[in-house]
Amino acid sequence: MSGFNFLRESELHIVQGSNRYNVKITPTLTFTQTFAEEAYQVKTLHDQTKMFSGTSVTKANPANFSFETHLTTEKDENIVLDLLTDYDTSSGEQLLKSFDMYIVSNTQTLKIEGCVITQGEIRFARDSHLILAVSGSGKKLERVGDENYSLPGSLQSASATRTPTTPVLDVEVGGSDVSNLAAATLSVQNNINWTPYETLQNSLSVTSASNAMYPSSYSLADRVVSGNITQFFSSANESEFQTFNTNTSVRIKTIVNGSTFFDANLSGCMFTKRTGQGEVFTQTYDYRLVTSPTDLGTIITY
Repeated sequence: MSGFNFLRESELHIVQGSNRYNVKITPTLTFTQTFAEEAYQVKTLHDQTKMFSGTSVTKANPANFSFETHLTTEKDENIVLDLLTDYDTSSGEQLLKSFDMYIVSNTQTLKIEGCVITQGEIRFARDSHLILAVSGSGKKLERVGDENYSLPGSLQSASATRTPTTPVLDVEVGGSDVSNLAAATLSVQNNINWTPYETLQNSLSVTSASNAMYPSSYSLADRVVSGNITQFFSSANESEFQTFNTNTSVRIKTIVNGSTFFDANLSGCMFTKRTGQGEVFTQTYDYRLVTSPTDLGTIITY
């Protein structure tokens, strides 16, 4: 069977520890890994002054991936938000939770080993479903089998239904409701540095992709929580034109069936406010969390 409908027919599985989660995603899945080329100058036999570039390929760059999932009322995709926000402190350090990702199509099973989510964005818009878009990187992308490959881990039970949410958005800045609200975003950026697995001895033994040198580990440099809040300009907020604040609170909530569904309660934020011109006149808060919380999972709940 051909794989022409790869994005529509594929499944994405996240394996963390002994647990496996079948995450329902939109057809926006991307993943890739490239090898690094090192060029060097080589003299020719006939003219020692003329050179051409030889090449050596011994190592791979980190694999990259991205996907989107709806935040549903059943919350089966909570594992994705957990991997984005929570720390793994089992080693005594504050590191991101890592996992293996499997992509199963109707022809093959692919694996990205040692993944971490480096960026996630939640988009809040009027009359639109709540979507979490994430991207990240991993150590190694490989084909592990066909569509019948036996995936590791114990498959976690999922709800019988999937109900995307079209929530009511409630945003506060400095404890006051943002009037004439149009849209908002919340982004978490985990800045990491991959440690290359590279030695002279191993580079000399590389003959193909199967024994090439792949990234081995990473360190977490810092985390940035930011976003924007857009409101329609009116007489109700004209006094807030072109303002800024370096220490205030930002809270973004969604209400589903009368109850709080998603809640990002950020204290110690800065914002600057800018104007926008289009079919309507708008003002946008560009905010960033200045303080460094111990665990984002305690202030971003779902």
